[in-house]
Parts: sequence; C-alpha cells; structure tokens
Amino acid sequence: MRHVNDPAVIERLMDTPGTWAIVGLSQNEWRAAYSVSLFVRDTLGHRVIPVNLRAEEVHGEKGYAALADIPSDRHPIDVVDCFVNSRKVGAVVDQAIAVGAKAVWLQLGVVDDDAADRAKAAGLDVVMDACPQREIWHRRRPA
Repeated sequence: MRHVNDPAVIERLMDTPGTWAIVGLSQNEWRAAYSVSLFVRDTLGHRVIPVNLRAEEVHGEKGYAALADIPSDRHPIDVVDCFVNSRKVGAVVDQAIAVGAKAVWLQLGVVDDDAADRAKAAGLDVVMDACPQREIWHRRRPA
C-alpha cells in the first residue's frame, strides 16, 4: 500500500525537541545530509547524531557506524533520518525498529513502501519522500 505522509506527524516531529540519528551524514559538505542536518540542528533545535560507515564526527558530534552503536542510555533516538538509496533503506528502517526509534524520516527520493509498512506496524511514525527543509517552507507559505 502506498504511504501517504500525515501533515500532523511532520509537524510533531519537526516541532518536538529530540534526537535525530542521521544515516548517511558525513563530513562531505556537498551532500544534502550535511546542510539538512545543520537545518535540523540549528533551525529546528534537535540534537543530531551522525551515522556513517566511517563513524566520522560531523558538526562536533561523535559519529557511529550503525544505529545499534549509539548508546541508547545516553541518546535515545527519536527520529532516524535516512539519506540512503531506496534499495538500501529497508535495512536501515529495520535497524531503527530494532533500536527502539520512535520515527523514521525517509528523505526526498527515498521510497520503500514495504519498509514504511514494517515501521508503522512496529509503532513508528513514518515520513517518506520528504525533507524537513522543504516542509518548513510549506508551513510558512500562505494558503
């Protein structure tokens, strides 16, 4: 079944302070994850945790190679923000479920309805094929 984003979920995730684990965030300033993560941190006020294969530190935050490596006692994950290929995002969503994340946010162009269904069945909020930087524009745009 095709996932449809709920505007109320988008609003809540963007407005409720929390910890966003950003999968695919590295020190590469040319990648969308780099600038979007700054927006999530500096404009929306969330804590950002980088998740990348090299476990690189980004924006002064310690990086982790996998979601399971993030110490849940210190950093419970509210949102897993996915900057990965659609063919690979299902595994990331499954990891998000396994670590007890509250939501998954699949970025623009990242679509996997089966993964979205699994996340919803596990009780996670799901946003798919959307970007918080663009969503803020929709909120401020006159009707």
